Amino acid sequence: MTQNTMTGAEAMVRMLDAYETRHIFGLCGDTTLPFYDALYRLDHGIEHILTRDERSAAYMADGYARVTGKPGICEGPSGGGATYILPGLVEAGESSVPILAITSDVGTRSRGHYPLTELDQAALMAPLTKSTQVIQHADQVPKAVRAAFRTMTTGRPGTTHLGFPIDVQRGEANSDDLWHDPAHTTYPAHPAGADPAAVEALLDALLSASNPLVICGGGIVLAGGEAAFQSFVETLDIAVATTISGQGSLAETHPNCLGVVGSNGGVPETRAVVEAADLVLFIGCRAGSVTTELWRYPAKGTRILHIDSDPDVIGASYPTEVALVSDARLALDALNAALAQRDDIPGFGGAARVAPAKARKWQVFNQRAASADAPIRPEHTIANLRRFLDDDAIVVGDPGTPCPYISAYYELRRPGRWLFSNRAHGALGYAMSAAMGAAIGRPGHKVVALMGDGSFGFTCGELETAVRKSLPITFIVFSNAVYGWIKAGQKTKFDERYYSVDFNRTDHAAVASAFGVPSWKVETPEQLEPALKQALSAAGPTLIDVISQPLQEATAPVSEWIA
Repeated sequence: MTQNTMTGAEAMVRMLDAYETRHIFGLCGDTTLPFYDALYRLDHGIEHILTRDERSAAYMADGYARVTGKPGICEGPSGGGATYILPGLVEAGESSVPILAITSDVGTRSRGHYPLTELDQAALMAPLTKSTQVIQHADQVPKAVRAAFRTMTTGRPGTTHLGFPIDVQRGEANSDDLWHDPAHTTYPAHPAGADPAAVEALLDALLSASNPLVICGGGIVLAGGEAAFQSFVETLDIAVATTISGQGSLAETHPNCLGVVGSNGGVPETRAVVEAADLVLFIGCRAGSVTTELWRYPAKGTRILHIDSDPDVIGASYPTEVALVSDARLALDALNAALAQRDDIPGFGGAARVAPAKARKWQVFNQRAASADAPIRPEHTIANLRRFLDDDAIVVGDPGTPCPYISAYYELRRPGRWLFSNRAHGALGYAMSAAMGAAIGRPGHKVVALMGDGSFGFTCGELETAVRKSLPITFIVFSNAVYGWIKAGQKTKFDERYYSVDFNRTDHAAVASAFGVPSWKVETPEQLEPALKQALSAAGPTLIDVISQPLQEATAPVSEWIA
């Protein structure tokens, strides 16, 4: 090679390092060997986290990106590795979380000759990512990486994919092309602000309401707009509800914050506040089926205002009176500035409207949480977890048993990304891996991953990863030996015709112990408190196997079951 050349694999490492990549999550394969060798030989600031499954690598990158404000990077081998990594990209992409997946590939000249692991990666990834490219020559590596970072961090953040054939990794690249755009090392990059005329029109409409309600999706936290939002809320004394993804837009202990609404985590008391609103302002929220309980709350005919960075979501489900196509933080800054220029700003009495609903909600919860029943009620577990965890702990929930309980009842006492779940598609097996990404991305914070035993079965191999990296995560398994969400649906919608949803109980504590994880099996409420104290105080990974009330027997905050 000449003085100004390097291999494609070396160029990839140099470009990732330039974009301030400090962690890559992934799994080795034959077609990835030149890339791994470049990571070994070169001087850079990147740590590779070896995972036990490519799905886990993508979920780790997802959790990492959510808590750092930086893109998550995952990688995997050709063929099956590319197919396994895809579920994590789908979830992150629809959750507006930027991830770059790099999957190695067979040599470009061997295509069509039936090499092992040949796969049309571009066709596989195209419908489910913001962009995909299978790099055809080593000279294209720097440009391809720049395009991937630009695409995933700008506009509505999302996922990108680069296919990296083994001969491209070995080929010659020009070191003169190794430059990057620092703006794309974090997200959202180059956020777009609101039209000033639309800002005034939205304020005019909002101030004409008698009983307005704000419903926040994940856009405020993604944009870093929490402080601006709190100022907006307090200026107007307006009532606020959130989606699950929107938790942390405002501290849930704030007097104006109602908490989560919708079919997963909402309760009748919070739904009543939505029903009573004469105007709803959605901010950074798609107003999807869960948030609106199949577009029933708010009811059609309610006045709707909408702020979102993605124009496609505005008006998709509700006629919209005024829209702001804008980054949430920039929109709130503009609204606050416009409010400061107005006289006689009305107070909507939002805190007073929220207080009775919150009081009724917590009264019901506290009665259930105090139960001494066995199997243990999920409310009892959540109440004790909230009691013992510091406010700066990070909680990650799988979408089955844990999600409705933590979204409704794990009250966030500070704004920001302290709790999250995979709400775009709700695939099982997310929390264990995403919690590892969060622990690596935000060191010094306790992390708790909550999952059902169905999810545990998807992903328990990553316990070895947690032990190898000494991650400060407590895993809590709600053990009820059933795919509970489905069984609860069979109870309420199919006259208790239970079919193919039950399985044998696993001793999750024993499994964890075999991986070297200190673990506890908890069968009665009085056993839970000492187990939590020990597990949460440990420096490395721990697991608590909680024998829990199954969902079909519980009173979970899920609207279709409550009805």
